[in-house]
Formats: sequence, structure tokens, C-alpha cells
Amino acid sequence: MTLGSGPLIVQSDKTVLLEVAHPQANEARAALAPFAELERAPEHIHTYRITPLALWNARAAGFDAEQAVDVLERYSRFPVPQALLIDVAETMARYGRLKLVKHPAHGLILEAEDPAILTEVTRSKKIKPLTGQPIDETTVPVHPSERGRIKQELTKLGWPVEDLAGYVDGESHPIELTHDGWQLRDYQAQATESFWEGGSGVVVLPCGAGKTIVGAASMAHAKTTTLILVTNTVAGRQWRDELLRRTTLTPDEIGEYSGERKEIRPVTIATYQVVTRKTKGEYKALELFDSRDWGLIIYDEVHLLPAPVFRMAADLQSRRRLGLTATLVREDGREDDVFSLIGPKRYDAPWKELELAGYIATAECVEVRTSLSESERLTYATAETRERYRIAACSASKLPALERLLAIHAGKQTLVIGAYVEQLEDIAARIGAPLIDGSSTTANRERTFDAFRCGEISTLVVSKVANFSIDLPEAAVGIQVSGTFGSRQEEAQRLGRLLRPKADGAEALFYTIVARDTLDAEYAQRRQRFLAEQGYAYRLVDAADL
Repeated sequence: MTLGSGPLIVQSDKTVLLEVAHPQANEARAALAPFAELERAPEHIHTYRITPLALWNARAAGFDAEQAVDVLERYSRFPVPQALLIDVAETMARYGRLKLVKHPAHGLILEAEDPAILTEVTRSKKIKPLTGQPIDETTVPVHPSERGRIKQELTKLGWPVEDLAGYVDGESHPIELTHDGWQLRDYQAQATESFWEGGSGVVVLPCGAGKTIVGAASMAHAKTTTLILVTNTVAGRQWRDELLRRTTLTPDEIGEYSGERKEIRPVTIATYQVVTRKTKGEYKALELFDSRDWGLIIYDEVHLLPAPVFRMAADLQSRRRLGLTATLVREDGREDDVFSLIGPKRYDAPWKELELAGYIATAECVEVRTSLSESERLTYATAETRERYRIAACSASKLPALERLLAIHAGKQTLVIGAYVEQLEDIAARIGAPLIDGSSTTANRERTFDAFRCGEISTLVVSKVANFSIDLPEAAVGIQVSGTFGSRQEEAQRLGRLLRPKADGAEALFYTIVARDTLDAEYAQRRQRFLAEQGYAYRLVDAADL
């Protein structure tokens, strides 16, 4: 490519600017995605940042520094700063220069490529208590119980360790895929293979692309007792149904460990809530982990892992661990904990590639802008900062826009999605649609979701309880009226509710109703960053023009 024609501007502060209107913008975005994170996505120029964690994830997935440098040089409009290229290469080279391995005489040991690295890390106050006396200048023993903690601390020090210490096989249990009228898709087989070769790690697939099937294929590969951690009971029962459909497992072999049941079987599906519940200061569910010799642990929606599960994950390092998610984005910045305790990203399928192949529905994203009324503007202007978002997000000006959208798409399976229960209760009463929120019983949720799936009801109002792991394949229209501040992963999950391919091949439509000139609009921009990174552009319309 000749200098001066590329869509990227690579800067020495590790930011990369992408010109959205450039004819090669989509090509460059896809090439950049494995090792850079999108920070801002306004209309014309998107800003990416090359972070150490993104580089280490890319390296663990088999993407080397030479490839990263080639992408930057090939698509850059101006010469790439030499210091940045050197830093990219050196940062990626840090992954794997420390290794955790098993030693016949000393048990778990930490090996360094050269003595200086080992000296540097073992001088750390956080690392020193986790290791014993050095065996030689490049090797030090590690207490087996500290396998997870040392990986966490080494990542924070900038020396991500490659864990080659292996895994216990666990209690064997026969599991096969049935292939009764279906086959693994190429990317599902590749994701399973990449996970298995790496031992533990995360598979990133868009909603509707079959993450559960990757889990089932991994279980069939392991043929061992498996613990599956899920976000809620409804999601757990969907896992059970899918495993019964796709594998040779029988109902008697699958247990549910939730607020309603306490069954421990060769394959046990447990909710994060029960696992993290404290009783008299203790995590009683630790008994669940100790009750069987699990050979595989699957973390569904791994980006949501609560802090207590991170701590428990540190104690489960001898088990194979598979994390499944549509996005590794965490708003608390703890992606490095997912990297160190569950494992690096082993496979990531770009959303648009799967869309082009017909595996997920095409989707259009539309931001509908409304204006606060005069009284709302005054209330907003005089409110405390923490109250302003709620006032804007719950603006009454959104209701006519919502009703207009429902009329435009009358008869289509539509989800109305929001974050504030009072707002959703008013909407549900106004449009005469059922509401599912945190107070809905599991039985009510299952009954209502089934009615929506079979077309008995065409419009459903849902709170954030439906953000994750809820399979509503015929949902074709999503209307978001409020969200959790600037949460990128929530935005991705909500669009994901619409991405199952439709029987009629129709396009999915995802609307976000936003109050202009408020925090609502500011947070909407932040929320849209992950989807912009995946190639989705938001079309802006005024509510008056609907």
C-alpha cells in the first residue's frame, strides 16, 4: 500500500485512529481487533488503544508480534512510530517467558527464561510469600494452593505466566455428542479445539452463535464430571435442555444446584448466586466444589464473574476451565483476572463474519433521540449528579417514541428492555404487555418466555434479568429505553437477544431511545463502543421523524 492512503493513524501513545468512512475501514477494523481495544466511537473517527492485556490475549491465541506489526504498517496512513513497534514486540514477548510446570521432585515450579526475570518477580512483596527457596537461578517452587494467586500477581507485574502444569483428569463420565440431525459448525469445532489445546481459557462468540454447543463439545472431548456455573436458574435449565438435545446425557445425569434445588450429579449446573452466598461468614457452596472430582468447570457469561468466584477460581487451578462469553469487556476493569484465573482468550469470532455466513441474523442499530420536557429539564438541571441519569433515562418523552415504534413493527416479536423497574412497570401497564423483572419467579419467567417463543404474546417487557443467557430465537425487534450507565457488555448482550437467525430471514432491529443533551446521551455513546468495534453503526433519527 502506498503511504498516505490507509485508514489508520498510529500514534506513539499507543492509540490508533480509524477513519470510519475509508473504503478499507472494515478490513482494518477486523485486522486490528485481535490486539487493540476500542475506546471511543463517535461518527467519523474511532479511537483504539493497544493495551498489554490485549497483546497478551492475542499472543496466547497464536497471534504473534510480526502479524501485529504488519497490520499497523499495512493500514497506517503515516509511518508508524518505531518505538511503538518495538514496544508491541517486547510486550507480546513477555507472555510465556515465565512458565508454571510440574516437576517430579519439587511439584509445581515457576521457570524463567533468564535469571534476571526470576530475580525481579520474586523480589515482589506479593510474589515472595507464594514461593519457596530457589531451586536454581531460573527455577523456584510454588505452593500448589497458590497456583491461581501467583498467576494473578504476575499478570499485574507485567509478566503473564504460561500455565503448563497440566490438569487432573477428574472423575471420568461418558459423554458423546448425538449429531441427531445437526453437526458442529466449523467455528464451533475450531473454538472447541483451540480451548482444548490451550488447556483452559475463554471462547468469545456472539449471542445466538452456539456457545452452549461449544460447551457440550468440550464436555464430550473431556468425558469427565463437569460443573457448569450460570447466571440464573432459567439459564441453567436452558443449558440442561440443550445438553439433553445435543449429547447422550440423560436427565438423571444432570443436576441443578440453585436456590430451588440442591442436586449434585456427574454434570451439575449451579448458579453464581448460590455459589457466592455467604452463611455465617462462610461460602457454604465450597462444599459443591469439593463434593466431586470435577474434570471440567464451565463458566457461562464469564465476563460477569463475581469477585468471590474469582477467589474460588484461584483454588480450582488444577481443573480445566472454559469461560464462555459474547464480550470480555468488564466495566470494573478486571479483565486481567479473567485472563489469569480462567485463562487467556483462546478463540474469538467476529460478529460480522458470522453474520455474513448466515449463522447470526443481520441487524440494524438505530438511536432514537427525544427531548426532555420543560419541567423535566428544570428537574434535571437542579438534581444531584447521581440522580440526573435516572431522570433522563426515565423521561416521559420516551413513551410516545416507544408507542410509535411498536405501531411501526406491530405483530413482530418485540422486546422492550430497560434498567429501571418503575419505568418498566409503567410501560407494561401502558402497552398491556407482561413484565419480567428480578421479582418474577422462575416458574413465571419460564411460562412467559415460552409464551413469547411460541407467539402467544408478541411484546414482552424485560429488565436486566433478561440480559444474559435467555434464548428467545424469534425476537426480531429490541427497543431499549434505559440501561446500566455506560455498560458496553450490556449493550452487546441486549443486541444479542435478537441475533438468532429468523425463520423468514428477516433483519433484526435494535432501537435505543435516548434523551438528547443529557447523561443519557453520553452513556449511550459509551455503551455503543463494543458494538462499533464489531462493525455495527448506529443510525441516528429524531423521534419526531418516526
